[in-house]
Amino acid sequence: QVQLVESGGGLVQTGGSLRLACAASGRTFSGYAMGWFRQAPGKEREFVSSISWRAGTTNYADSVKGRFTISRDSAKNTLYLQMNSLQPEDTAVYYCAAKVGGLVIRSASDYPYWGQGTQVTVSS
Repeated sequence: QVQLVESGGGLVQTGGSLRLACAASGRTFSGYAMGWFRQAPGKEREFVSSISWRAGTTNYADSVKGRFTISRDSAKNTLYLQMNSLQPEDTAVYYCAAKVGGLVIRSASDYPYWGQGTQVTVSS
């Protein structure tokens, strides 16, 4: 069974940085793609970024491109999201997700495995 556990969320001021981590277990993830999504209060869950675990191919939402960087450490089975220049509109619960197949996809419905989420709050 795939298990995903996020960490690293918190409260940060505008312009600050945070690094989220997602510890993955239960599978060999070389044939997977993994992604980060977020959901703000009253809004739908939205795509942030995704990566092909084997090839390292990445994809970013326009709203975070140039500020966020997704990466993975295969030895540690851990996914990361480095978030810089944070803005109040980045405030949300951030979720890690995984899917079989290395194609990086933006649709949340294509990811069957999800973590519990970690709160990121950016104060103005």
